Amino acid sequence: MAMYAAKNTGRGTYCFYEAPMEEQIDARRALEDALRRALQENQLEVYYQPIVNLKRMEIVSFEALLRWTHPVRGAISPAEFIPVAEETGLIVAIGEWVLRRACADAAQWPNGTRVSVNLSAVQLRNDDFAQIVFSALAATQLPAHQLELEITESVLLQDSDATLAVLHQLRGFGIRTCMDDFGTGFSSLSYLRSFPFDKIKIDRSFVKDMDVQEDCRAIVTSIAHLGQSLNMTTTAEGVETREQLEAVMAVGCTEVQGYYFGPPTPAADVAQVFSRLEKMRLAA
Repeated sequence: MAMYAAKNTGRGTYCFYEAPMEEQIDARRALEDALRRALQENQLEVYYQPIVNLKRMEIVSFEALLRWTHPVRGAISPAEFIPVAEETGLIVAIGEWVLRRACADAAQWPNGTRVSVNLSAVQLRNDDFAQIVFSALAATQLPAHQLELEITESVLLQDSDATLAVLHQLRGFGIRTCMDDFGTGFSSLSYLRSFPFDKIKIDRSFVKDMDVQEDCRAIVTSIAHLGQSLNMTTTAEGVETREQLEAVMAVGCTEVQGYYFGPPTPAADVAQVFSRLEKMRLAA
């Protein structure tokens, strides 16, 4: 236990064993067991947050976000259970379930609205991943162009060549691809050269302060212009206020996502999200 604690801290260090280490391992093991049951007992649910086109002021996509309501603990944060799912490999089964659920829900939405699904490195390392995606589309009859797959730079860093090969295969089938959290890593620009992403999502850490900090505004402006030059959609994440909305519109972002247009919502309430945005558009 002390050895793994030292490894997690970083290279060239050491730790002494302490009783809380064992408690943490027991808690993690209990969470893993509960997560396995959650998948079997339908405790997991997919919520959807709207992504709005700024020129037309209409919903063009929803991001699929996994939620878990434990029968005893209640809502458990994805930040707590997703790392466990990835470490244990459970993310493969969970990811396939999310993909199928999201495709099935999106097939019922109007106007060809797309659905955006996040991927982990573990899923992309699965040799059958592309076939899993094709199977989900076939089973739900969702057109390939209505599915967007989001990956972060950290996913590309783990096995760049193999990951890019899978992404090229999926894109060749008509599926859209998106680089998430753009600007937070070290090699974002090099990946834009090696793969023609359809969309780049500007991390919320830049968006939230762009109306008060010039450096954040300059970064968002640069990314928006880069997207225009490369013919890529740019989505500003974390837009929560009117001031932030006006700021990202002013610098040329294509789309926005955030609580200003609505929080993540269950599939049953998506129709209300469409209605609410239509009222906002007419009132503008």
